[in-house]
Amino acid sequence: MSQDLLSSLEYIEKEKGISKEVLLEALRHALISACRKSFPEKADTFEIQIDPRTFRISVLNEGKEINDPHFGRIAAQTAKQVIIQKIREAERDSIFTEFSHKQGVIVSGNVHRVEKKSIILDFGKTEGILPAREQSPLDNFKQGHIVRAYVMEVKKTSKGPEVILSRTHPDLVTKFFEMEVPEIHDGVVIIKAVAREAGSRTKIAVTSKDDKIDCVGSCVGVRGQRVKSIVRELGGEKIDIIRYADDMEVYIKNAMAPAELKEIRIDRERQRAEILVADDQLSLAIGKKGQNVRLASKLIGWELDVRSTSQMIPLSSLDGVGEKTEESLKNAGIHSIKDLLKMNAEGLAKVPGIGTKTAEKVIASAQKAIGKKNPLSENPPNTEENGEKKHEGENGEEASAENEGSEHAGS
Repeated sequence: MSQDLLSSLEYIEKEKGISKEVLLEALRHALISACRKSFPEKADTFEIQIDPRTFRISVLNEGKEINDPHFGRIAAQTAKQVIIQKIREAERDSIFTEFSHKQGVIVSGNVHRVEKKSIILDFGKTEGILPAREQSPLDNFKQGHIVRAYVMEVKKTSKGPEVILSRTHPDLVTKFFEMEVPEIHDGVVIIKAVAREAGSRTKIAVTSKDDKIDCVGSCVGVRGQRVKSIVRELGGEKIDIIRYADDMEVYIKNAMAPAELKEIRIDRERQRAEILVADDQLSLAIGKKGQNVRLASKLIGWELDVRSTSQMIPLSSLDGVGEKTEESLKNAGIHSIKDLLKMNAEGLAKVPGIGTKTAEKVIASAQKAIGKKNPLSENPPNTEENGEKKHEGENGEEASAENEGSEHAGS
């Protein structure tokens, strides 16, 4: 047995990186435990000696060596179990160490199987779990597909290391930009912040250490090839590349693009900003289902309150609107300039307490307040879909186009 054991230990030491000393100590404790279980009445009298040169195993009871064949079988069986167990532990520790260093980076794996609550990726040595909650709505992976995902966490379990992956994490976009844009990898262009709603849109703020390097242009690439590559990897998720600015007013303006802002009122203590836009820019500023302002708020880290001109200007500030007139307007369901401009002078004159001359004066004042000459002849304000307006490029693809420090890309 000692020769076979010697060969096994030398192989394990060379191939698995487990020292013979560690194995021998584990084997000695395992043999003592096995002897005590087999002979409980002599549990405290057993001693195991292993020659470090020849690896010969001696079983002693009360100081005398026992040459019982039964003990020989116990020793051989236990040695085999200990070696197998140590090999498994060493392989698990090796895999855990390897993937622990990959936490926070992107890894590639083949889809091994698709389950209801997760997708299992095969990395060769181990498997990764992509839970349903970490999958983008645009993902549609099937068995055999190659998937690139962000390593969120690596946990030790009784079954081995568990690698938790994500396709929704904002840092996934950051890492893709680091891989695609050499200027980011080299540290010349810096990503300051990322706000993401996976499967829909991402806003990413960048700046440059070198004034000669255009941070936005570097991320977009020639004809938008760099950002388009990332958009394809994300299944068509739209990406807005924002030019970061130390001046908070400029930064907010860039983050809210493509909407045009009329006024920004900043409250630094509360990290809050009130944004005033023209009525026809309100839906564009807010975005579809509030997405544009929500992502801008996440990107900056401030609360953003967007209002239109008509919402911000009180009725009492208009010419011809005194306390009684304001009360009459509110009783008629007119609470804002926006409500007021839905009517003409003839209709407004029908409100109790307001005559024709007052009606004409009030409407003229309201038009002047929000910069409209003839609202009745203009098209209605843009609908929410304007917040998703695309720039069409060649072959009908959505192309990147700079707009107030922002780049909009998609496919």
